Amino acid sequence: MMITRRKFLIGGATAAGALIVGYGVWPSRRIARMNTLAARPGEQFLANWIKIANDDTVTIVIPHCDMGTGTLTSLAQMAADELDADWTKLHSETALADPVFANGPMAEGDVLDDRNMNAESIPDFLRGAAASTFRIIAEYMDLQTTGGSTAVRLTGVYGMCIAGAAVREMLVRAAAERMNAPAKDFRTEMSRVIHMPSGRTFRYGELAAAAALYTPSAHPQLKAEKDLALIGRAIPRLEIPERVNGTAHYGIDTTLPNMLYGAIQISPVFGGKLVSVNEKGVAQNRGLKRVVKLDDAVVVVADRFWRARDAVAALEPVFDNAGNGDISSKTIYDRHISALNGKIKQDFVIGAGSGALNKVGNIEAVYNVPNLAHAPMEPVNATALYKDDGTLEVWAGSQDGLGSRAFCAKVASINLDKVTFHLLPIGGAFGRRLPDLWNFLAYTVKTAMAVPGVPVKLIFTREQDMQHDYYRPNVTCQMRAALDSSGMPIAWVSDYTTDDEANDEAHILYGVPNQAYGTAKVATHVPTGPWRSVESSWHGFFIESFLDELAHHANRDPLDYRRALLKSHPRHLATLDLAAEKAQWCTPLPRGHARGIAMVECFNTIVVHVAEVQVDNGTLQVHRIVSAADCGKAVNPDGFRAQIEGGIIFGLSAALYGEITIAKGAVVQENFADYQVVRLADCPEIEVYIHESNSRLGGAGEPGPPPIAPALTNAIFAATGIRIRDLPIKNHALGVPGK
Repeated sequence: MMITRRKFLIGGATAAGALIVGYGVWPSRRIARMNTLAARPGEQFLANWIKIANDDTVTIVIPHCDMGTGTLTSLAQMAADELDADWTKLHSETALADPVFANGPMAEGDVLDDRNMNAESIPDFLRGAAASTFRIIAEYMDLQTTGGSTAVRLTGVYGMCIAGAAVREMLVRAAAERMNAPAKDFRTEMSRVIHMPSGRTFRYGELAAAAALYTPSAHPQLKAEKDLALIGRAIPRLEIPERVNGTAHYGIDTTLPNMLYGAIQISPVFGGKLVSVNEKGVAQNRGLKRVVKLDDAVVVVADRFWRARDAVAALEPVFDNAGNGDISSKTIYDRHISALNGKIKQDFVIGAGSGALNKVGNIEAVYNVPNLAHAPMEPVNATALYKDDGTLEVWAGSQDGLGSRAFCAKVASINLDKVTFHLLPIGGAFGRRLPDLWNFLAYTVKTAMAVPGVPVKLIFTREQDMQHDYYRPNVTCQMRAALDSSGMPIAWVSDYTTDDEANDEAHILYGVPNQAYGTAKVATHVPTGPWRSVESSWHGFFIESFLDELAHHANRDPLDYRRALLKSHPRHLATLDLAAEKAQWCTPLPRGHARGIAMVECFNTIVVHVAEVQVDNGTLQVHRIVSAADCGKAVNPDGFRAQIEGGIIFGLSAALYGEITIAKGAVVQENFADYQVVRLADCPEIEVYIHESNSRLGGAGEPGPPPIAPALTNAIFAATGIRIRDLPIKNHALGVPGK
């Protein structure tokens, strides 16, 4: 949903920004500001994301947060490869939350990618104006977002590669002018510019000052694929040593002089307001500094977090329920079914659409997925200092540093230049810290303003984090299909509930001649937001489960059935075949064991999972997951595999156990005791195989989870004859079909 909204805003801004053609592509004042903000002694910026020091150290500045996805390494590889930088002298760092580091390439790539275009679609003479326009748009939108698997496929392609190649050209030009020789006589290698006729060599560090006087090209000559030395290599991630030795500094690690701690209790019913607190009960509590009453919450500030936590509970806060006290998961589901049986808004039709359904004999099924929490290992937290001079300083992990800075300014009703935002690494997020989901920042800023002059760290307990998340939507889908005489689908109809808008991810790529998609809007009081892989996480389950049902109705092997429907999609077919081959799809299994297969494409990456399970006396064991993925080209194959593996475990946890339920208007689940995740002892064997193609680069962080749930439930059906249409799997007895 955030991504759809962003596309709308960027698209609108593009139409207006197209008139901004007289603006300098790389105005010198921007480089000067970068040097003032982020260059250390002996360093200087040559372009937006690249600075070079006198000792030849190259630093790549990354306009994304560090939340464990390997972005700081993969984007550095892309820039360094085009720059011909010596990897042993290369560093990467997170960009400051400042408009000068707004992510224009992401805005550019978002618009072009959405229109199935690329940078080459823009004529060379307009490239500078286009880059300038998108940079201005990004500044206007405070855009530094990390999400939607955009880092490599957008920032990397439209930013890092171009910046690296542009700086390489600048360094060559500096060497050429120094020797009064033509640029064509020079080549670059390992952070050196070499004059080929004479063999004279210049270090990047000694050329940087002269090169910084030039204007980087907006359309430099990129390397041919055969000349790439770093892209495609499994280079160890730059940030791993800090993770291993414990020196990585997360938001929750923030410690400042005289710091106080805040603990919060928020209205358990979404929309509820604070009515009263019993302050007498904590008046004598040791270390208590302040009770801060907010609209829908109360915060206790103390000299220790545990004292604050105990005191806020002792306040016995009373909240109203905003009229939502009778809402439950059942009442919400009943509304979904009622809406699907009512008027459907038709969103997209191919061929005859639903008109191709048979009058009788259609295959129908209703699927449902529950709300899900993000449940990152690090609960949301932030530290803020509101100073007597009206300025604000904030330390936090966020998926948009610049956007968070602007948000904090808005909460405090002060100008952006009065806010300093320190973007810190995140111990997991999965969408929880994206724009529009920053309740923890709002509460922190308001609390800090109530105790000016002293820093306050507000930490959500695990219970508050789980019960005041922005959840993956609860979605219900009614699927209908008609088969021809050979058992192949001739009509496919999908109607589903939504609390936002229609989803492109509902559309199938399989060769069905008649298709129709419709939505029924069901708004609830439960706050929702993007969750890893967003709409693909539920439509992947709906589509791949229903397709499996059609295959069994047709008495066809599920793999062969998919292959027959992918004749016009060779890339998908090749990825499907690779997964099946590596999983030994046709090899017999012991009694009670079975395989299931599912394929989902999202964020330009195709992922196929084959799940091998065993069901013994109603007990499910997931033994093996074999995955094949096509992201065009893996910039860092080890990093890509790690993301798919992590996505598999994340999706496996959701499929097996994940469920947020509502009772009396509030979330029931509190902690990992009742919101389980896969433990090490239960983790299956995982194999990930990369199928490379000539397609545009795809994402890695998002595409892993969607095929897991259908691969599992399809395998369970193959083993037991029990078809699971609503998640999680834990709610189903697997001993007797139909129970």
